[in-house]
Amino acid sequence: MEIKSNFKGSEKTRENIRQQLQDRFGIDIANSYDPYTNVMTLRDWNKFGYRVVKGQKALKSTTVIEKKDKNGEVVSRCSRRINLFHINQCEKVGS
Repeated sequence: MEIKSNFKGSEKTRENIRQQLQDRFGIDIANSYDPYTNVMTLRDWNKFGYRVVKGQKALKSTTVIEKKDKNGEVVSRCSRRINLFHINQCEKVGS
């Protein structure tokens, strides 16, 4: 299964995560950051057969949740904080 997240964030979000990665893990990890393949939520990592190593601290970000009516029209938006993890904070299940 190909690892690919459903990232829909902005350039500001990318830079925020990139800066957190650089502060925590260094410039090499920050430069290899790809929001589609190596930084995801716990649920997404689990879906792809990975688990977050015990004791790892999440990268913090926000996302916008849109609520739609029965016709598919957006009726409201709200921000929600999310926890993300880099692949170097994870291990393949069964390895």
